[in-house]
Amino acid sequence: MTTRIVIIGGGPAGHSAATYGARLGADVVLIERDVLGGAAHIWDCIPSKAMIATGGALSFLARSEGMGLETVSPHIDLDNLRERLAGIEAKLTTSTTRVLEGQNVRIVNGTGKLVGPHTVVAVTDDGEEETFEADYIVLSTGSRPRIPDWAQVDGDRILTTRDAYPPRVLPEHLVVVGSGVTGVEFVHMFRSFGSEVSLLVSRQQVLPAKDPEVAAALESDFIRRGVNLLKGARGTGIERTENGVKVFAEDGRVTEGTHALLAIGSIPNSEGLGLEDVGVETEWGYVKVDHHCRSSLPHIYAAGDVSGKLPLSSVASMQGRKIAEHAMGMHDLPHRHLDYDKAASAIFTEPEIADVGLAEADAFAEGRKIRVTKVPFSVSAKALINDDPRGFVKIVSDPSTGVILGGSIVGRHAAELIAVLAVAVTASLTVNDIVESLLVHPTLAEVLAEAAE
Repeated sequence: MTTRIVIIGGGPAGHSAATYGARLGADVVLIERDVLGGAAHIWDCIPSKAMIATGGALSFLARSEGMGLETVSPHIDLDNLRERLAGIEAKLTTSTTRVLEGQNVRIVNGTGKLVGPHTVVAVTDDGEEETFEADYIVLSTGSRPRIPDWAQVDGDRILTTRDAYPPRVLPEHLVVVGSGVTGVEFVHMFRSFGSEVSLLVSRQQVLPAKDPEVAAALESDFIRRGVNLLKGARGTGIERTENGVKVFAEDGRVTEGTHALLAIGSIPNSEGLGLEDVGVETEWGYVKVDHHCRSSLPHIYAAGDVSGKLPLSSVASMQGRKIAEHAMGMHDLPHRHLDYDKAASAIFTEPEIADVGLAEADAFAEGRKIRVTKVPFSVSAKALINDDPRGFVKIVSDPSTGVILGGSIVGRHAAELIAVLAVAVTASLTVNDIVESLLVHPTLAEVLAEAAE
């Protein structure tokens, strides 16, 4: 008998589970209430990176004299940018739909809810109800921006991230609350667009979860570009003024600007799914899962942001694939589980930041013996050709075996270059494996070999 899989949520996790499940012979139904491809992905991740790319083009043109060109002074066109973002969204959702339909996945536009351990009811956009029986259920409903009680978002002066793709007008002075990955990307983005930017940093460094040396490099670049960093300033309130906003910090400091943007994390979309009624355990709204992404009910899986694991599209996609394989019986024998500690991540600031595996600070905190090597991009011919020698490559390895345990990259194309170290960490390659690889010259990748050596 054909295996029936019902998936609630069509983001990277749900899309991956659907396509792989269908390829393996399952009868798959995918229920999505917002946009195929996922709201957090299509309405947050992709437009932010597209706007950052536009900001990067502005920055490059502004410093074009260093490339032997006459300096030009381009200006942002919000209407043109808005059309660009809409075009990218349309292409991505269309391609996602085609892939799913090509795999004979049934797509239901509506909201799904569990009404029994194996039963899902979908309320479609036109109010109709349809019931589906499933052997396996996948919860991949994603997340949304967190809005604290002390912030009254209006989409005009006080914004969440989703109000800023792009904003109605370009902020003259944007106050960003939150110095994690999302916050620093917005600081970079709007500073590139020409806005004055202030950043409230609740602790004593931006990116508190990252390598302090990496965070320091980004802070230095922000200061060089005129960003106002307020360290130790935990946001506690936002007030509309006649022509802008006031943002209040716990220590009494008040920062005035024309707009404020909240970038203080996200919350899972788990309410209204009927989880408690069928016995699916949650913690702080996240579905508790094991190494197979199974919930407390073994036939119900969770993946993506709602699973409480790393909130990365790459992780969500791999979770979806692993779920499909497990549901279809491919993991009865021992196999390699998804290792979240080996997931590569990137921050699309300027310079870019990327890392993977064991961090230097974490190794020292654990009392673990490691070898750390660091090489600046300023030694690279390609970096000089690009007129951008900022940043460095840092590799963490085992001093006795040479196995690469982790690494960090700060600099141009860091998000692309980290792939080499990600493969090395996943495959337990050694520094000699990198050193003895014959890389192209001149490239930025050569710095990886020099750091390994």
